[in-house]
Amino acid sequence: MIDLRALRDSPDAVRASQRLRGEDEGVVDAVLAADERRRTALSDFERVRAEQKAHGKRVAQASGEDKQALVAAAKGLSAQVKQLQAAAAEAEAEVEELLRSVPNLVADGVPPGGEDDYVVLEEVGTPRDFAAEGFEPRDHLELGELLGAIDMGRGAKVSGARFSFLTGAGARLELGLMQYAMARAVEWGFVPVVPPTLVTPQMMGGTGFLGAHAEEVYRLDADDLYLVGTSEVPLAGFHADEILDLRGGPLRYAGWSTCYRREAGSHGKDTRGIIRVHQFTKVEMFSYVPAAEADAEHQRLLAWEREVLDAVEVPYRVIDVAAGDLGTSAARKYDCEAWVPTQGRHRELTSTSSCTTFQARRLGIRERTAEGSTTPVATLNGTLATTRWLVAILENHQREDGSVVVPAALRPYVGLDVLEPVRR
Repeated sequence: MIDLRALRDSPDAVRASQRLRGEDEGVVDAVLAADERRRTALSDFERVRAEQKAHGKRVAQASGEDKQALVAAAKGLSAQVKQLQAAAAEAEAEVEELLRSVPNLVADGVPPGGEDDYVVLEEVGTPRDFAAEGFEPRDHLELGELLGAIDMGRGAKVSGARFSFLTGAGARLELGLMQYAMARAVEWGFVPVVPPTLVTPQMMGGTGFLGAHAEEVYRLDADDLYLVGTSEVPLAGFHADEILDLRGGPLRYAGWSTCYRREAGSHGKDTRGIIRVHQFTKVEMFSYVPAAEADAEHQRLLAWEREVLDAVEVPYRVIDVAAGDLGTSAARKYDCEAWVPTQGRHRELTSTSSCTTFQARRLGIRERTAEGSTTPVATLNGTLATTRWLVAILENHQREDGSVVVPAALRPYVGLDVLEPVRR
């Protein structure tokens, strides 16, 4: 959550952030009003509690009828203290609830607007001219079926729409991609992690994936647990309620996990193939850094994402995501989008978000300062590889006969130089 003191000191900055996101500015005044009620209630409670303590001393020193009268008065003060304590606790809970409804403050320089108002920062590579090569490119699903790599029909039979089997070359390509991404992450100093993919409501809410985004998340009612849509969630929860030592540099983890998303509201969108599915695999980078180093770490995560994209040899662009398209926890987000030839457009393959101290405040993650006090850390995340990358790899590296050339960097991990059509 955002810093309450920052909201008190600069309410206009929070209002401006809410406007950029297209969110309700009125919540700022609601928080301020609730905070004033909380402080008044606490002040009243402390005043009457002090009276109660002073009165208690007089009772101890009194005797006879005077003591009886003082005891009767003490009962009244006790009841008043309990009432004021309850009022203070209620006001505290109201402030907490309202503050949790406020998304992270948008960073300076983030483009205004919504989903289509991103700013393209750079384009890398040139899309192939399939017409000049003399053939019409196949889409990733047709290629996947020719290669015996993707089976949507059996996925739907077993699990329903938006599920698939990756088989043969498809499974090998995905596993090779993930292994390559994890190997690079370890090379850069990340600790490899295979995290749990079921988490408590506290962890899911602490990372900002409930509230406005709750409909995207699978929930197991009987167990009161959630299936994660990214290993960002368990990796953020890994150090919940801890004080970290960051004097030796950032703590960096790379999580390899299966991920689940309901894709609520996507009816009719990307129904063909594996672009938008309910289950996929991902390697996710996650960093804990001092708040002052968040921007520099964000640039490092983006650079590492780009190294892996460069290695798979697909054209892509880097975009600065507009404020209205940021997630609840993100102060800024960069996406890398690969060119998909059969769609004639770029599609997201990676995202990296700086969440500043927003998640750490919710999850109680702090660092010890040089002065001996504690302060919330910054958390950042970034995609290093996902199942969706197969779409770009298959389409951009296809040959006229339906075979697909495996990018050179992946060959040692896939164990194949070329994916060949399966004879039926």
